[in-house]
Amino acid sequence: MARRTCRICIYGYVGPLALLLAALAVPTPARAQGLFELVAHGRAISRRYPDQAYRYFERALAIDSLDYEANWRGAVAAVEWGKETPDSVKSAERDSLYAGAVRMARRAVRVDSTQADGWFALSMALGRAALTKGQRQRLEYAVEIHDAAVRALTIAPDHDGAHHVLGLWNAEVMRISGFNRFMAKNILGAKVLGKAKWDSALVHLERAVALDPSRLYHRLDLARVYVDRKRYDDARAQLRAIDSLPNQFPDDPRYRVEAVELKLRIADKRDKSEK
Repeated sequence: MARRTCRICIYGYVGPLALLLAALAVPTPARAQGLFELVAHGRAISRRYPDQAYRYFERALAIDSLDYEANWRGAVAAVEWGKETPDSVKSAERDSLYAGAVRMARRAVRVDSTQADGWFALSMALGRAALTKGQRQRLEYAVEIHDAAVRALTIAPDHDGAHHVLGLWNAEVMRISGFNRFMAKNILGAKVLGKAKWDSALVHLERAVALDPSRLYHRLDLARVYVDRKRYDDARAQLRAIDSLPNQFPDDPRYRVEAVELKLRIADKRDKSEK
């Protein structure tokens, strides 16, 4: 029998089991075609049915765990599926989906660190996973969320999802009390939190809306930051726009309800210049 060089060879001898494992490690044309089809199916339904899309990506990764697209798209699908359970509800299943999303996204950027979608998926997955952690862990996650979103935008400056993540990151950090920000910067060493600014939150969220004006999520979070800054007329403009947009994602009906609630909450609010 011929000798081969491989990690599963023992003293140069390739036994039947070793040959089988080697064959499974390298996708054959048929397996590669199956992987391609599974990813294509998942990609086609990911917006409307993230739970089903996630299953397709899982099956693709069973064929090749290092497939870049299956990993980053699987991470995004896991997050979108998990978001269907509100953060206010305790859910081990949702938390497990977020943890799995982080693993997939980390694998994606290890496979290929030159593409933006993997870094975006990592920033998004870490952001959702952080919500399942305690306050200290959330602050520790904040550093990596920021860095991943910045990496995505460095590669693809017009990535609307990465702009959204970075805009929301700035807003969430600014919403933390000054004392907690000080503690995070000086005790935890999270000095990147000092870069957070309200203006940056608005710049990135406004850019996300400009890049994909049909996305309800972009407009709702932008409206919330406008409210933070007491720019109520601008917030109402975004909320009115939401009324005219169709649902595209499973969470859109919930975002629409939250937009109505926000509109009612600021109904009697006026911009500072109007008082």
